[in-house]
Amino acid sequence: MPTMLSVNVGMPKDVSWQGRTVHTGVWKFPVHGPARVRRLDIDGDGQGDTNGHGGEQRTVLVYQIQSYRHWQQYFGRDDLGFGRFGEDLTVDGLLDDEVGIGDRYRIGETEFEVIQPRVTCYRVGLGLGEPELPALLVSHHRPGFYMRVIHEGHIQAGDPIVQTRTGPGALSVADTDALLHLPDPEPAKLRLALRIPAFSPGWQDPFRDLPKSVDGRAVVAATGPAWNGFRPLRVAEVFPESTAVTSIHLAASDGSLLPAAHAGQYLTLRIPEAGRPAPVRSYSLSSTPDAGRYRISVKHEPHGTASVHLITQRRPGAILDAAAPRDAFLLDDGTGPVLLISTGIGLTPVLSMLHELAARDSDREIWWIYGGRRLQEHPLVAETHALPTSLPNTHEHVFYSTSTPEERRRTRAADGRLTKDKPVALSVPADATAYSADPPPSWPTCSTPSPRPASTRPVSTPSSVGAMPSINPGLTGQAARTPHQPPGPPGTGPLVTFARSGISVTFPDSRPSVLELADACDVPTRWSPHPTATCSSAVLSQASTSSSTCKAAGQHHDHTSTAAR
Repeated sequence: MPTMLSVNVGMPKDVSWQGRTVHTGVWKFPVHGPARVRRLDIDGDGQGDTNGHGGEQRTVLVYQIQSYRHWQQYFGRDDLGFGRFGEDLTVDGLLDDEVGIGDRYRIGETEFEVIQPRVTCYRVGLGLGEPELPALLVSHHRPGFYMRVIHEGHIQAGDPIVQTRTGPGALSVADTDALLHLPDPEPAKLRLALRIPAFSPGWQDPFRDLPKSVDGRAVVAATGPAWNGFRPLRVAEVFPESTAVTSIHLAASDGSLLPAAHAGQYLTLRIPEAGRPAPVRSYSLSSTPDAGRYRISVKHEPHGTASVHLITQRRPGAILDAAAPRDAFLLDDGTGPVLLISTGIGLTPVLSMLHELAARDSDREIWWIYGGRRLQEHPLVAETHALPTSLPNTHEHVFYSTSTPEERRRTRAADGRLTKDKPVALSVPADATAYSADPPPSWPTCSTPSPRPASTRPVSTPSSVGAMPSINPGLTGQAARTPHQPPGPPGTGPLVTFARSGISVTFPDSRPSVLELADACDVPTRWSPHPTATCSSAVLSQASTSSSTCKAAGQHHDHTSTAAR
């Protein structure tokens, strides 16, 4: 019978890490005697980052002595006392491939329900002094798991662990971890995952996004890039769309048709003439994806080196270096309602989705909601009015915050800012799948309050307004630093470009990962507790390399692009 070996607790504290201060509760120590388990925590325990750890759905973290023995052998260490992996409960048994999501267990006076695998965080490596551990927990398939509290009570070391209920889908912790991290997930297990009520909506959404047909709903899979590295594209047309936005149409330099893209993807451009080092910028595609050429719509930023050059210096016939369209936040093939919501220049990727729906002659219920300042600053306004009227079941709502009554009359726009309560007031269907270009900083999430769309998919638009600030959760007292070249001699690896920061770096031999290279350059990153990415795989500010992409899905990330020298 599985047995409780140790109950471990610890309160958050500030520690030094790579020249920074981290507020973390990763250090746990055994409790001697009974410990009281409450709905949100164990007495004497706490978390430094409550966005990614703890809370009602992640009350206790469980790790097995069998995994301890694995890591003792792997690292050649004999100092791994209970709690060293940040777990609250160290157990004998309850292996990840035996425990199912939704299983319930009684330990002492307390009953728990298994909720999800552990989503690894950089702090577990910090606590153990093994920086690579977060990635190893994934690659060695030894994550451990979280449980929530069904009935509060006392527990202690030595308590037997008795299963009181089997989860409804017979989907193990290991199965769930594999669905999220391994290629070619099994359709049958995806169907199970979507039917298990123990998962929160934040865990069900990524399963819907996986590249398989689930319960009759085909999800568009991200394909590999149409070409490697950069290739020359010819500027075919430059067209002003508003007082601040210009569209640039790009075609193949040899006259052939460009490969079809997916609505929601972006194009990465390298512009040597705009500065040294050459700026690398990414712009969402704003046109019909399968038109044989690409269109980007660029906002003129007064101090934007790349945007000023593109808009004022590039004329038809000019050549630009471009990496193939990328991204995986794509329009699905479902039949349910769709919400396309955006502000400012952030409309470009969802406009591409609207083009794709029109090309399909879609009869889906479509909600097009846009917020801007005034008519003169509304980019691609003719298209955004014409496309909804060409589809049979579309609702169009436009909000202008500083417009005149005449402007609103001409465009049938409402007065005021587009705020997160507007979709609720408009009675957008609660089962709509929402696609949102990066919302403004004042709008903490594109998800609307309950009732809200059941699935919200962010479309990352690096050239648009409102990108979320970079953050590594748990860091305290950090002053912003200007990104710079890393210390030490130049490397011999591939060229890595941090597009937003405008830095190109030859990958140094002394850095084991792109993340550590970003840290050495003081390039801002944003860590993710989202279930489809480990915190150790931070999403970098469009880090481009010749070999691989460091990418994580989620609502609040800058995204990466990959391009060879």
